[in-house]
Amino acid sequence: MATKKNTSNGDRVSPYSDEELEYFRGIIIKKRTEAEEEFEALQKTLRDNMENSTDESAYSFHMADAGTDAQEREKTYMLFNRTRKFIKYLDDAMKRIDNKTYGVCKVTGNKIAKGRLEAVPHTQLSIEAKLKRR
Repeated sequence: MATKKNTSNGDRVSPYSDEELEYFRGIIIKKRTEAEEEFEALQKTLRDNMENSTDESAYSFHMADAGTDAQEREKTYMLFNRTRKFIKYLDDAMKRIDNKTYGVCKVTGNKIAKGRLEAVPHTQLSIEAKLKRR
């Protein structure tokens, strides 16, 4: 088992073994692949919506229709940004695996439970730290 401190630079060292880190890497890769697919689909939807918003439509130009369309575009854009942010969090988690600082709570310095990392593999907070933030 790794020690808690890396004396060369003061960074915390992962409490998880290399095998466990590879297990978490697999979870993150799977989630990232799914998120990337969702991101691409949202990107396509946004692109299609932008192209269609300038086209003449067979539908009436009722203000309620325009409002609904705008609301749908806004919702899609929000999901697009949320997914992009999620991918960045997953990429950051991969970097923590690479530099062996994964699984350490950035607030308490304690090990983040395996079950929490399986559910939220990009987290940097133990459940104790997360509950204190509320």
